[in-house]
Amino acid sequence: MTEIVAEFQVTRWDAEPYAEQDTVLSQVVVEKTFTGAVSGTSTARVLTAQAEGGQGYVASERFEGTIDGRSGTLVYQHGGIMDGEDGTTFGTIVPGSGTGELAGLRGTITLWHDAQGATITLRLS
Repeated sequence: MTEIVAEFQVTRWDAEPYAEQDTVLSQVVVEKTFTGAVSGTSTARVLTAQAEGGQGYVASERFEGTIDGRSGTLVYQHGGIMDGEDGTTFGTIVPGSGTGELAGLRGTITLWHDAQGATITLRLS
């Protein structure tokens, strides 16, 4: 297994709430720019839920660029839950979604935001 860690920045966040009772549900268009061993851009469609004391999201994201020097596109699906200050994220590269030199790439991903910035970790099998 190969582990790759890179930084990213969110360059677009367009949220549209569709339910705003006790828990706010939104659909969001997110764009990111990645730098380092993962270099390129992505666009995601994200569903979020924000309640008092917690939040969660699920997303499908299409990446275009290079991963560890190999170029192409791929799709990953990921999500996360925050319970107060504690959080966890999960994600997987969609099998068969890779193109170019990323064709056949398989593995898991995690995305994380903290005071130092935002990172993606790929664990490729």
